[in-house]
Amino acid sequence: MSDDHENQILIPESFLDLHRDRSRSRLRTPIAEVRARYEACEDLAQQLVAQAQHIHFDLGVSEDEVLMRMEAGLQTPESGFTPDEAVWVTRRLAELLQWD
Repeated sequence: MSDDHENQILIPESFLDLHRDRSRSRLRTPIAEVRARYEACEDLAQQLVAQAQHIHFDLGVSEDEVLMRMEAGLQTPESGFTPDEAVWVTRRLAELLQWD
């Protein structure tokens, strides 16, 4: 993938904040790595939409419970995501589903 294409991807501030040094507001992680992590998190949130809808509508699990279960699964070391990324993915999933 070319650098030009990668630079066209807008990374939301909410995700950039996960990788910032809070005292100096600078990224602690190289931007290429942040971009890759963002793409992985955004892709996962998009992929989880159908599964979350199935759990909620077909199995009758409340929206809050579905999101809590998804986040719990993402919080495990095996998920490959950091705890902050797990929270971000869950919030993004709720946004995509238009759940509060």
